Amino acid sequence: MQSNREKIRRLMIAIDQIDEAYYKVLRKLHIKDNAFVLFYAISDGKSYSQKRICDEWSIPRTTLNTIVQEYIEKGYICLASTGHKEKEIVLTDIGKAFAEEILTPIFIAEEKALAPFLKTTFVEQTEDLAERIQIEFNQIKK
Repeated sequence: MQSNREKIRRLMIAIDQIDEAYYKVLRKLHIKDNAFVLFYAISDGKSYSQKRICDEWSIPRTTLNTIVQEYIEKGYICLASTGHKEKEIVLTDIGKAFAEEILTPIFIAEEKALAPFLKTTFVEQTEDLAERIQIEFNQIKK
């Protein structure tokens, strides 16, 4: 019978292998990691503030701001005022085409890879795991 430590180690290796798979496909598609996260985050067609993306996707604010400025200059995104301090990031028409070109093969691959897991409580369990890890790690004192 495997020890919990060994199972946790296997899980951490699997997570690292998933990260590596994304890293490799992004290199193949010629898109930077954080730019990919930006387009992935807003791919549902809704508008999001930079703050929300930073909070949800763990990207430093300065890093995201640099990427946003780069893609504003390319004409792929624009910032829309909502009457609040935060502006929303919105895809332009050419940005939608770019995002679709980059994201479609990844979405298809994710759907194929995750199909058997989506029929279970895997997603909910993974969300619970993320929350529990954050809680436990926040308890660690230096």
